[in-house]
Amino acid sequence: MRQQAGGWLGATLAACGLAVQLGCGYALVGRASSLPEDIRAVYVAPLENATTRAQLEQFLTQAITDELVTRRRFTIVRSAADADAQLVGAVTSFRVTPVTFNEEGRAQEYEISIVAAMKFQRTGDEEAVVWENDRYLFRETYEIDATAEDFFDRENEAIAEASLRFAETMVGDLLEGF
Repeated sequence: MRQQAGGWLGATLAACGLAVQLGCGYALVGRASSLPEDIRAVYVAPLENATTRAQLEQFLTQAITDELVTRRRFTIVRSAADADAQLVGAVTSFRVTPVTFNEEGRAQEYEISIVAAMKFQRTGDEEAVVWENDRYLFRETYEIDATAEDFFDRENEAIAEASLRFAETMVGDLLEGF
């Protein structure tokens, strides 16, 4: 009987502790937002590409737009004139570097490194900067299947996948004010 009371008491205390934390402004990572509530309509300007890698800005712009839509807080609009805020930026650096090699000296794993200058600002007369990071760095590794018989450049696939994770982390940082 004593163990049942102790278990009930422990569960009650844990529930109270959770309620206090939730009531004190704690939120799950990626769900909180430090952005002003009046920003609802967002224009995502096509990113500029200051690198030699073609289409990189297209992958990233699309991924960022999709990520903002999935957060369900914003409506994406077609022009800055229709927006409360706009996200503008430029991809300033892109590198693909071999990380590990097999016995034959062929690269098995590569690291993609993307640096971008990003700015989220209000539109209209104010144009106040809400969030900015002029050296937003993203890195990710990807493996190459050395046993594959059909050899072709998998860099586009890797960039498409990395763009999704770039967008997730960048939008998360934007929303949480990092």
